[in-house]
Amino acid sequence: MGLLDGLMGNASKVDEEKLGKELEGVLIDGEKVESGYKVVRDSFIFTNKRLILVDKQGMTGKKVEYHSIPYNSIIHFSTETAGSFDLDSELRIWLSGQSEPIQKLFKKDSPIQEVQRTLAKYVL
Repeated sequence: MGLLDGLMGNASKVDEEKLGKELEGVLIDGEKVESGYKVVRDSFIFTNKRLILVDKQGMTGKKVEYHSIPYNSIIHFSTETAGSFDLDSELRIWLSGQSEPIQKLFKKDSPIQEVQRTLAKYVL
């Protein structure tokens, strides 16, 4: 992923082995990274057990928040692709017991449909 893509919010696929090393302290025994996508500093990581959203915060990105979402708690999800005038794609994930979805924006050339297919693979 180039610097310009990162600044524009374009998502890119990340090497699973690299993500596995970064998440060594987060993954449990028998859990492995299946695929992952990075948007600027944040990541969507699909493991064989859950979806992990990584939110790097602050100027340095040293403060990191990990959202661990078991696939069986996802009750609904949607993707909206970019149009001619609306340049952003959007992913929304509704969780059991929450009325508002988790929302993430992707830029026009991001692999939003690949993220949707991966999510469908684990949720359906």
